[in-house]
Amino acid sequence: MKRGGLPAVDALVERIGRAAGWLTLAMVLATLVVVVARHGLDRGWLWLQESITWMHAVVFMLGASWALREGDHVRVDILYRKLPPRGQALVDLAGTLLLLLPLCLFVAWDSRSYVLQSWAVREASREAGGMPALFLLKTMIPLGMLLLVLQGLSEALRAWRRFRGAGPDGR
Repeated sequence: MKRGGLPAVDALVERIGRAAGWLTLAMVLATLVVVVARHGLDRGWLWLQESITWMHAVVFMLGASWALREGDHVRVDILYRKLPPRGQALVDLAGTLLLLLPLCLFVAWDSRSYVLQSWAVREASREAGGMPALFLLKTMIPLGMLLLVLQGLSEALRAWRRFRGAGPDGR
């Protein structure tokens, strides 16, 4: 485990990320069932098709913080890789504080009425035979942003410690 950040946050994000990762296997299996049922049995279940989209959304929203933790996020590193460790730490710190955290807080704030309205009416799929409880899926938006904020704070602390001369893991 990377050190120098917030260990409890890192551990929480790892557990949630690994659990969400298992949904990718469930998506593959559900897709297989949909294809076999549709083309082999001439049957279809809308709720199963929708569940694939829902699982994909959950994997993305809950897995983003884990990708950040693991350093698997998209980074344009044309200049970054040429910087010394302190320079990389400064870029990581500035990127987190000036870009990641404000964006996540904005999305979380802006999504609150969207999510609350969905909860107020206990929103479900508009399609007959679709998935119930769409409001739970919409809740993944602020939850995913909260996890990204927490992991961002852990990464910012790690970058700050690296900037101040700690080792590559922020210790």
